[in-house]
Amino acid sequence: MGPVEYLLLLVLSILWGGSFFFSEIALAKLPPFTIVFSRVLIGAAVLWFLVLATGERPPADPAIWLAFLAMGALNNVIPFSLIVWGQTQITSGLAAILNATTPLFTVVLVHYVTSDERLTESRLGGVLVGFIGVTVMIGPEMFEGLSLNVIAQLAVLGAALSYAFAGIFGRRFKGTPPMSTAAGQLGCSAVLMLPLILLVDRPWLLAAPSTTTWGAILGLAVLSTAAAYVIYFRLLASAGTTNLLLVTFLIPVSALLLGTLLLGEHLEGKHFFGMGLIGVGLGAIDGRPVKVLRSCLATRVGASRS
Repeated sequence: MGPVEYLLLLVLSILWGGSFFFSEIALAKLPPFTIVFSRVLIGAAVLWFLVLATGERPPADPAIWLAFLAMGALNNVIPFSLIVWGQTQITSGLAAILNATTPLFTVVLVHYVTSDERLTESRLGGVLVGFIGVTVMIGPEMFEGLSLNVIAQLAVLGAALSYAFAGIFGRRFKGTPPMSTAAGQLGCSAVLMLPLILLVDRPWLLAAPSTTTWGAILGLAVLSTAAAYVIYFRLLASAGTTNLLLVTFLIPVSALLLGTLLLGEHLEGKHFFGMGLIGVGLGAIDGRPVKVLRSCLATRVGASRS
């Protein structure tokens, strides 16, 4: 990857890390399903505008739209809803850390569901270390009963699992223009969310959102969804899927900084220790940190011999 790709990767991590921050602000005035519906509806509108403005046309095949519906459920409706509800009980920073387990679930699912990538010893070790990190973060409460705090953390882990399924399911869209795929799945997500907000949230009974709440919703929809998808597919085309895994390391950092500096959130020592273990696990799965370390050691050994 070149400097431009690394810069875009950093921007993407900030945008996706910011989604936890924006959700936390919106939750002060709005219920979870309403937040998710607003996010996917506005995000879809922005992306469809961009699609049509660039001369693309919506797919005509009904099978593609059924696939968009399934992708919308796996990649948006289920994970967004679980994460936003989870944030009613846990901090945005902790939610972001738990969400970083997505590659751990992906590696396991890819091994069993596809024939593309098998579990190597280093990847299996990375998965085990990562899940030990999750156990450390949840702490003894995990074995003492299902408190709301534990359920919220498990909900975010469920979102990470849903993202992993979405990553595998999304491979079928290789022949579809990426922007149309993003717009299509978001539009279908809005359709799926509409009955939920009508039955559960009953938006006509809610107080009118404040300017701050609207700002958070627009930030969530326009920046953390529409703009993030544009950058995501740009990087996917130029840098590849493997390089995009690097964003997983960066999202919790931006979410933690925003939560600490602007929301006054605080994490316990076990959360940072668990995040460190997840980082080690992701590094083992990705493989590049190990290669860099070996290269540095080889260079030092060569220099000392000379």
